[in-house]
Amino acid sequence: MSNATAITQNAAVVRSFISLVVTLIIMGVLLFAPAGTLDWPLGWWFMAAFVVCTLIAVAVIWRLNPEIFVARSRIQPGTKAWDYFFITAAIGGFALVLPVAALDFRFGWSTVPAWAIWLGYLLFLLAYGGSIWPVAVNRHFEPGVRIQKDRGQTVVDTGPYAIVRHPGYICGSLLAWGMALMLASWWALIPALAATLALAVRTIFEERTLRAELPGYTEYTQRVKYRWVPGVW
Repeated sequence: MSNATAITQNAAVVRSFISLVVTLIIMGVLLFAPAGTLDWPLGWWFMAAFVVCTLIAVAVIWRLNPEIFVARSRIQPGTKAWDYFFITAAIGGFALVLPVAALDFRFGWSTVPAWAIWLGYLLFLLAYGGSIWPVAVNRHFEPGVRIQKDRGQTVVDTGPYAIVRHPGYICGSLLAWGMALMLASWWALIPALAATLALAVRTIFEERTLRAELPGYTEYTQRVKYRWVPGVW
């Protein structure tokens, strides 16, 4: 690794930590302002889980695929115009989980049993752990859909990509559902579902692009039959 590359990657990691701090501030506002109080233990437990899992993910990915921090530091030039809609819709769905759950807590709309809350933590941990794997093995795991000719993009068919074609999206969906249950809100499952639908439709559009523009992708779809869940879709 050259000194210039190392400096670029280190700068990207620093930006990632700054982004984490900003994200935590925004999450705190989205959670506790609608809740009308700071006395919400599930809200604080959720934020603690988010911080711990994010730090572990950063440490693991830095060791296995450090260049991805640069690739994922921003939406890169050449990202498909239609993808900005799906990025916004998916992020919006994730973000809305928090204030909806907070309002649910404030006004007592839901009665969520303890087992469902624990299920939420399980989904959250599975999603975070599962999302590390594709990011670790796929150097082209950028936030936007584009054909990365500048980075010599090729088909990745190892690791989770030998099982399903879009492992990151199923993990993202599990994360949204887990967040809602962790915060003990049935109503927050609605924006979680919206995020899932945005990712599902994005998958269809992304596959059209990859089939048309990425050499070898059509053959890959013949080897790995399913997009998200083996035997289902």
